[in-house]
Amino acid sequence: MAINKAMRAALKALSYPDIDIKKNYKVERELVNLTSKRILKPSRYRIWDHDIPSGDHLVPVRIFAPLDGLNHPVLIFFHGGGWVTGNIDSYNGVCSDMARLTQRTVVSVDYRLAPEHKFPAAPEDCYAVAREIYLHASLLGSRPEEVVLIGDSAGGNLAAAVSLMARDRGEFLPAKQILIYPATAADHSETSPFPSVRENGTDYLLTSKRVCDFMDLYRSSEEDLHNPYFAPLEAKDFRNQPDTLIITAEYCPLRDEAEEYGHRLMKAGNRVMIRRIPDALHGYFSLPARFVQVKRTYEIINRFLKG
Repeated sequence: MAINKAMRAALKALSYPDIDIKKNYKVERELVNLTSKRILKPSRYRIWDHDIPSGDHLVPVRIFAPLDGLNHPVLIFFHGGGWVTGNIDSYNGVCSDMARLTQRTVVSVDYRLAPEHKFPAAPEDCYAVAREIYLHASLLGSRPEEVVLIGDSAGGNLAAAVSLMARDRGEFLPAKQILIYPATAADHSETSPFPSVRENGTDYLLTSKRVCDFMDLYRSSEEDLHNPYFAPLEAKDFRNQPDTLIITAEYCPLRDEAEEYGHRLMKAGNRVMIRRIPDALHGYFSLPARFVQVKRTYEIINRFLKG
């Protein structure tokens, strides 16, 4: 069902383009934690926490494994939140749904957040977790070729960055990645080359101003804007990347840059699927699984995983 006039008016009122995220990011974190928590159903899964070394610290992960006693392929999940908000607690509902609907073991990564830990802290944490699981996949009863990277929004950005890092460093290479409305570009101002930044950047919850503010909190310097691990579209070489599924939302400011990333990967010889979800907003993937856009997304994901 298309967004009607009343819903458009409500969305516009909720978009809050003038909120200063830079000053209020801690309040934003608390709101995310309060509104994103959903009741787990532990009877359906084995759920446990684990720590994985990354440099001089440990990265917490939460593992959701089906209870059928079988060895399942693994999804390594990087959460959204603009690299500034979100954590494994606020994504409990998403990851429990993901484990149930894909029948896979889900590893949810609690990477360090900006601005306390600026770029490249987040991708380095995500890389460390992915490296550990790919090089020791048997610990979760899987094979390396069955391990898939997946992330939404900032998490999609991190999944793409980890795949580029893996290719460049040569320690492992994911077979597949799933990028759900990922941030792939460095510029979300009026000078952006992507129409969706302007068409969807004011009235659909996630505003282009918020994206700019999150990126300002995340980056360490101006040079980061040209780093492909910060903005994957900045890569000079798109070859030797995983089979990729990119899912975008119709009314998302990141829509066009995400789809362009898919086209760049495709042009470089990679296998890529790009699917746009009609009438969907940025962030819809965190809704309960009964929503039609979420159902459609899991249908697409499962076909990709089985292909």
